[in-house]
Amino acid sequence: MADIKKTANRVRAKLKVIEQNIEQEEHTNKSSADLRIRKTQHSTLSRKFVEVMTEYNRTQTDYRERCKGRIQRQLEITGRTTTNEELEEMLEQGNPAVFTQGIIMETQQAKQTLADIEARHADIIKLENSIRELHDMFMDMAMLVESQGEMIDRIEYHVEHAVDYVQTATQDTKKALKYQSKARRKKIMIMICLAILAIILATTIGSYFGL
Repeated sequence: MADIKKTANRVRAKLKVIEQNIEQEEHTNKSSADLRIRKTQHSTLSRKFVEVMTEYNRTQTDYRERCKGRIQRQLEITGRTTTNEELEEMLEQGNPAVFTQGIIMETQQAKQTLADIEARHADIIKLENSIRELHDMFMDMAMLVESQGEMIDRIEYHVEHAVDYVQTATQDTKKALKYQSKARRKKIMIMICLAILAIILATTIGSYFGL
């Protein structure tokens, strides 16, 4: 998680630098085609970054739920039944001792159960800290993408239609070449048949006149 956070912060910092450079150039050369291209690229990269971070956040949340479910099952093994609300209250306290109250540590299985509960609780604490640390960065980039979303949607719409047009044109060209090739072969066959017919006629006429 630490490596992912560092990488995410580096990417965000680079996107911020690109954004600042674009804003500076907009004041000096607003009609530059190159500037518009770089602005579009920056917007696309920002959106992709938010999509990746959203997926990462979803994965963290899913893992937290799995850890919570495992704690709940381990508590049931020890004879302690908890509701989802009670479990959340325990997690908010941040103290693993609340999970182990009343557990008798007489057997190896009980010790293993306790160790597993503490490990899952530690994982949840790390996940929650990571989610909080990335929250501000995520919201900052999400707001940027939201403001650029309409422009990107228009660009993607035109790009998709351009791709469709090119694909259609390519298919039409292939069909035309196919038909042209067939027509050429037919023309050659007709010419060969005419040549053979001419030879047969010449031979027949020559024989008739005794040539």
